[in-house]
Amino acid sequence: MLAALGDLVEDIVVRVDDPMNVATDTDAHITRRRGGSAANVVAVAARSGHRARLIGQVGDDPIGAALIDDLAAAGVDTSFVRRGGRTGTIAVLVDETGERTMLTDRGACTELDRPESTWLDGVDTLHVPMYSLVGEPLAGTASTVIGWAHDRGIAVSIDVSSVALIEAVGVEIVDATLRRLDPAVVFANADEAAALGIDGSSGRAVTVIKRGADPAVVFAAGRRVEVPAVTMPEVGDTTGAGDAFAAGFLTSGWRTDVVAAAQAGHRAAADIIGSARS
Repeated sequence: MLAALGDLVEDIVVRVDDPMNVATDTDAHITRRRGGSAANVVAVAARSGHRARLIGQVGDDPIGAALIDDLAAAGVDTSFVRRGGRTGTIAVLVDETGERTMLTDRGACTELDRPESTWLDGVDTLHVPMYSLVGEPLAGTASTVIGWAHDRGIAVSIDVSSVALIEAVGVEIVDATLRRLDPAVVFANADEAAALGIDGSSGRAVTVIKRGADPAVVFAAGRRVEVPAVTMPEVGDTTGAGDAFAAGFLTSGWRTDVVAAAQAGHRAAADIIGSARS
């Protein structure tokens, strides 16, 4: 089972096909959907037939209840999602190229506390976005659960998540967090890798640099390999593509074949982009 510890939020996606008209109207297509990096990862894993679990917290409100129901309907184990506070919301602005700008209000997500060892029962891989390692009490909860995962021999993966987060927290602190938590897998996109100076394995971890339509770079066992992305005729909303890549990679035998795992990651990301375009 793949478990992810982190956010389940409502995404409000605002897509504009023309340049923004400042201080006046701009035509847009606006949709609401389930979001959150951790939730995205387990939803993709479950949709592809793997057992998946979300560990997190949403608000004790109708939106939170609907998000849990939607994720459970996708096949994810939501029995360890707590309710309390106010459900978070992310406004995702998507421009004509498919590039995203996110305005985040994480609400109850950061309030997860009092970790329980049963969260890890039956789990063989624990995925934690860096978002879950910043801000208390969530950060302390995530660190504790990662420690328990190491004790149980559960593989831990960390996605460094965001250039804005790296800049806000500081490169030194993010580097120190990765060293302290000693994950088996580290994910970063090209901008995040540049911000952290990643040009090789991060500690002992299999380190994956996601580069959109360009080949992903994987550092593992002292070697560097490039794995081409899936060619797509048109790119629409790329929201969740990086999370889908992580899900595909982590559920596809990465311990023995990182190239095949990266290929599975690319396919999962392409599926998400394709479904957003259709």
